[in-house]
Amino acid sequence: MPDQHAAAPRTPRTARRGETVPTVPEAETAAQATAVDVIALLERGRTLATPVLRAAVDRLAPPMDTVAAYHFGWIDAQGNPAESDGGKAVRPALAVLSAEVAGGAPETGIPGAVAVELVHNFSLLHDDLMDGDEQRRHRDTVWKVHGPAQAILVGDALFALANEILLELATVEAGRATRRLTTATRALIDGQAQDISYEHRDRVSVPECLEMEGNKTGALLACASSIGAVLGGADDRTADTLEKYGYHLGLSFQAVDDLLGIWGDPESTGKQTWSDLRQRKKSLPVVAALAAGGTASERLGEMLAADAKSSDFENFSEAEFAARAALIEEAGGREWTAEEARRQYTIAIDALNAIDMPESVRARFTALADFVVVRKR
Repeated sequence: MPDQHAAAPRTPRTARRGETVPTVPEAETAAQATAVDVIALLERGRTLATPVLRAAVDRLAPPMDTVAAYHFGWIDAQGNPAESDGGKAVRPALAVLSAEVAGGAPETGIPGAVAVELVHNFSLLHDDLMDGDEQRRHRDTVWKVHGPAQAILVGDALFALANEILLELATVEAGRATRRLTTATRALIDGQAQDISYEHRDRVSVPECLEMEGNKTGALLACASSIGAVLGGADDRTADTLEKYGYHLGLSFQAVDDLLGIWGDPESTGKQTWSDLRQRKKSLPVVAALAAGGTASERLGEMLAADAKSSDFENFSEAEFAARAALIEEAGGREWTAEEARRQYTIAIDALNAIDMPESVRARFTALADFVVVRKR
């Protein structure tokens, strides 16, 4: 890994906002080499998990059941059935796939897939409120439609449901899985607290940013990557190694997400232009650019420090945010983050080599990793 206190050693070319993040060259993707149908793999996880997920949400008392159904995209704001973008479903796909590591049936991982998805959506409901995000998956967020109180209550209810789903299995493996899920959830909450606190600081180091992103994103993807195997009786060594894969995949995922949070196309991401800059997020491209040194880095630091004191920040124009994004890129923050996404991807893939598993399962884990780091949303 390059020095964490320096950004990319060379100035990258200027790329258009919305351009695909090229963190893993297409010629090297395992998905191409093995002809794994990643979309089918994601759809399998979604298809297996959704009926159980819907049944869990139906347990909630009104109006929380309706609010949750809106959040998941099953109904619109008026309560009519809807066909909304339900997200990428990477976590359910990983949970179901991990059940096959030791030769188990994918169905073994369904309770784990549902539990992880419930915790993930608990975090989204709360994050949207705390961050003031008004759009998710091209729709108004829950707090915008149903109010902050419902966003908090439904988020809490989803977290409780996640533990119920696992503990109802009443097996030793379910207890082990629940312990890993609660540990991951605590780390996720730690990460969100760090993220919020960093917004009010002038400077955040690259190691601090990576720690925050490891908590906020890596921990739950680590749990998703191992929970099906745990439910299937895998030993702790296997589960820990799968968690290493998921943790570093999460860091790669978040690095790409940080790139999209600044340069992503709103039509693809469902968020505003320059979304993370509008929220003053100390994301990886920003932190790397500030740590790089040089004229662009210094100018960026001065500009962001002035932004923190500005009473007119909410009224900044597109051009003003574009100028900040250009300085981040000029300082090397964009390229360094893309390189870090690839580095974390490589660590994740290497972790798989320490586990004895069917080659078809290994190929699917690798293909899911490829999907995570080469995407537009």
